[in-house]
Amino acid sequence: MKKFIYVTLGFCLSMSISLYAQKADIIIENGKISSLDGKNTTFQAVAIQGNRIIGTGTDLQISKFKSKQTKIIDAKGNRVVPGLFDSHLHVIRAGRFYNTELRWDGVKSLKRALEMLKEQAEHTPEGQWIRVVGGWNEYQFEEKRLTSIEEINQATGDVPTFILYLYGKAWLNRAGLKKLSITSDTPNPAEGLIQKDEIGNPTGLLVAEPNAFILYSTLAKLPVLTHEGELNSTLQYMNELNRLGVTAAMDAGGGFQNFPDDYAVTDKLNKAGQISIRLPYFLFAQKKGAEFADYTKWLGMVNLDDRSHNGHNQVDYHVQGGGENIVGDAADFENFLFPRPTLSRDMEKSLKSVISLLVKHRWPFRLHATYDESIDRFLTVIEEINRETPMNGLVWFFDHAETVSDI
Repeated sequence: MKKFIYVTLGFCLSMSISLYAQKADIIIENGKISSLDGKNTTFQAVAIQGNRIIGTGTDLQISKFKSKQTKIIDAKGNRVVPGLFDSHLHVIRAGRFYNTELRWDGVKSLKRALEMLKEQAEHTPEGQWIRVVGGWNEYQFEEKRLTSIEEINQATGDVPTFILYLYGKAWLNRAGLKKLSITSDTPNPAEGLIQKDEIGNPTGLLVAEPNAFILYSTLAKLPVLTHEGELNSTLQYMNELNRLGVTAAMDAGGGFQNFPDDYAVTDKLNKAGQISIRLPYFLFAQKKGAEFADYTKWLGMVNLDDRSHNGHNQVDYHVQGGGENIVGDAADFENFLFPRPTLSRDMEKSLKSVISLLVKHRWPFRLHATYDESIDRFLTVIEEINRETPMNGLVWFFDHAETVSDI
């Protein structure tokens, strides 16, 4: 198996020895160091000071940067590559809940997945839920099928359980239905379905028809961790990202993630110098009809030029712009089992007002867009805004679309 070492770089590796008489905090030697320069040059060693590469070359050349305090890492001939930058993650939200989740990523059989549910049921603390929140599908299982609510109930017993499948459906076990007081009298939410059996009792299946709000809003009702628990959970999540080679991520905001309250965890970790990835983030409008007011308020609270370096490991943590939800009228859902739901007639008006506000204040923005019908109407609005207030290089892009765009 090939091994890789990931390094957080502020830029591509230099092709030559630094001319400055500096001493390194870390030296990686005896490796195959990928520079990612124009010629994809490979070096044997690299010297790092703070969050900057100060030299590349042979082991002998880089030894000039050593001091008594320098940490030496022997790469043992393995490949060393710059850390990966993920342009769309939800680190701030996912971090708060990471320790509450059971992951089925890479599980090869449904039998084993159900065994994991049973094992988790034996260890889930009183008051908490079992949750499987995405990252899997039936085609990874040897059985090539989804689980059933009967199998889930048998595996989990009296421990409330929520299992999310893509953006299309979710299962609640009997204990979960009881905990959320979902009964035969509970009405379907707008554009969502609570499946019921022939006598009217809920089966435990929730379906996005076609709006995934029923799934997200149900997940949002589940208990949170303590503040200390959220700090630990976020650290564990960032450690997992680092393990996979991710050293920077653009946080796209998210539903039920309110600014500034829900950013208290990463704010605290940043001040303590404990964030292990670069983390620029976008502000996501939460309440339909109040988006213009929200962004107006945030524009007065945030200076995009403020790059929050915490003084410890120089991690970049700051507001990058607005999105990925700009206005509720333009929400573009992803349950591809159904056609694109009809966008509101007022979408253009509300979207134009908020994006115009962001453009005038030179805020980058990102917009969730997946369906051709949506993208066409969104582009028409953006082109009209650009004619009235030229963007002149202001960065914007569609999230999840087949193409990424700038003007």
